[in-house]
Amino acid sequence: MFSWANLMSQMFNGLVLGALLALISSGLTIIYGTLGVLNLAHGALFMLGGYSGWVVYHATGSYVLAVASGSIFVMLVGIAMERGVIRFFYSRPPEDQILVTFGLGIVFVEAARAVFGSLSKTVSAPAWAEGITSLGFMMYPTYRLMAVGIVSLALLLFYIVLYRTRLGLIVRAGIEDSPMVDALGINVYRVFMVVFGIGAMAAGFAGIVNAPIAPITPGSGDDILIQAFVVVVIGGVGSFPGAILGGLVAGEILSITSMINPAYSQVMLFAVMTLVLVFRSRGLLGTAGRE
Repeated sequence: MFSWANLMSQMFNGLVLGALLALISSGLTIIYGTLGVLNLAHGALFMLGGYSGWVVYHATGSYVLAVASGSIFVMLVGIAMERGVIRFFYSRPPEDQILVTFGLGIVFVEAARAVFGSLSKTVSAPAWAEGITSLGFMMYPTYRLMAVGIVSLALLLFYIVLYRTRLGLIVRAGIEDSPMVDALGINVYRVFMVVFGIGAMAAGFAGIVNAPIAPITPGSGDDILIQAFVVVVIGGVGSFPGAILGGLVAGEILSITSMINPAYSQVMLFAVMTLVLVFRSRGLLGTAGRE
């Protein structure tokens, strides 16, 4: 039954989901924008982040340590992927890249299932984010509010790296014209390794932050992967601001539609993506070179 209280609650839920999707999609879009690789293992990296955070949290009881060590672990997994497999596929057809990343995703999922089993794992919210908070017009879980703040800080750090550092300048130049960056004497393959690692870390970080919100399972990255691809299309391939805008739009669509009829939440998301492609094929904030 519709009520304004329920609508506001769902809008806040959409903000939380949108922030997480923005972070995941920002990693996905810079990988594709810079390397030209459509990483179908990105959802599995999100899942690995959740499990690595669960292991560290249960071993130490420290949420901060779980987030830090889990993010670093997934970043190292991403670097190993790029160095061990992906770099051999840069000059191969796109379908080969899709197949190899899809295969890596399956390997990660089955490895997690073999180690942790198929039953879901849960992570408790840290003591400083337990309970509910009064917003004046409604009560809302404290951790969800904190998650928005944590993800916002991560996105701000991502922005600083991309727009205020030499590495970010090279990455953005590589998105626009990778051969030209190579011609300037910059080792683009080393940059590719770093970009893939940072993109993987973004997914892993989101997986850990999401762990106290939703249970962790080996397949928990599947839906996230699909939603992240939709976010990238809506926002614009290779656009960091587009990933943020697309994530927030997608989060609100999924959340508000779920309040009305959960069965149509994914349908509405794809309907909006279709409209964006029809009227602005490059995405809301995409550039003409990346249609």
